Amino acid sequence: MKHKLELIYFKMRALAEAPRLLFHYTEIKYDDVMSWDYYGKDWSEVKPNIPFKQLPMLVVDKKHYICQSMAIMTFVENLAGINITDPILNAKANAIMQSAQELFMPLNPTVNFAKGEKFKKKREDMIPFLMSRFEDLEKAIKENDKKFFILDEPRACDFVTFHHLDLSKMLDPSIIKKFPRLEKFLEDVMSIESVRSYLDKRPELIDVSVEPKLVIDGVTHPTGVKKT
Repeated sequence: MKHKLELIYFKMRALAEAPRLLFHYTEIKYDDVMSWDYYGKDWSEVKPNIPFKQLPMLVVDKKHYICQSMAIMTFVENLAGINITDPILNAKANAIMQSAQELFMPLNPTVNFAKGEKFKKKREDMIPFLMSRFEDLEKAIKENDKKFFILDEPRACDFVTFHHLDLSKMLDPSIIKKFPRLEKFLEDVMSIESVRSYLDKRPELIDVSVEPKLVIDGVTHPTGVKKT
């Protein structure tokens, strides 16, 4: 059964990125919609009425509202029929996904919004945590001895992990170079044709640490939750 799928988010490369990657990998069609275009109002007006008061949100058939990026990932994985049915492997996949998701704060806000000295301070403060978590992820993928974290084909946990590792290169490109197995993982994800096509066309995040912006359809916009 086909569904009308609308992914609602803002101008930033953050919590909607892993769902986008999974959509493209599974070749499930969806509409990527900015909050102000979907609601016709400023986010400050809409926020109090949104479940959990945050985005992204996946709207299914204009009547079902799925919040929280991990719930969206699980829904898409099930919709595509690639969910992991083995209970042990599924639990291990969830552990990878949750561990990678813990990289969100403060990595994503720093890359998307921090400027100047604040950026430098946040980067300095978070590097020990990033190094520790990258060590954990490197160990996990080595121990499983598969191409990706659980199987030889990617699943939701792989795209969540990919997003954060990939974004870390915009914080400090030297960190990932200390983890060759994770570098190989990034290369393997990027080598998937449908994923590569998306990565080549997605809005470019520029001027990180100075004045972060997204280049959308050739037009430069400041990152944020307001229409420009």
